[in-house]
Amino acid sequence: MRLAPPPFTTRQLQYAVAVADERSFRRAAQRCGVSQPSLSAQLAQLEGALGVRVVERGGRRPLVTEAGGDLIARARRLLAETDD
Repeated sequence: MRLAPPPFTTRQLQYAVAVADERSFRRAAQRCGVSQPSLSAQLAQLEGALGVRVVERGGRRPLVTEAGGDLIARARRLLAETDD
């Protein structure tokens, strides 16, 4: 039995967690070692693939949505497991 790959990457999950932690796209990009436009694009791809908004943009700081909070919690667990 062959499983289909997930519609996202662990890197995209790392970016989402970084944005949630830093509450800033710029600082999250610095933390991840990528440009801010690249991080934003990857987060948008993740949101599109999952069909949920992870963060609300437009204010001074990105705000994690309710669905985003659930995703971030699951992403933290998944990333911790992959590190093991």
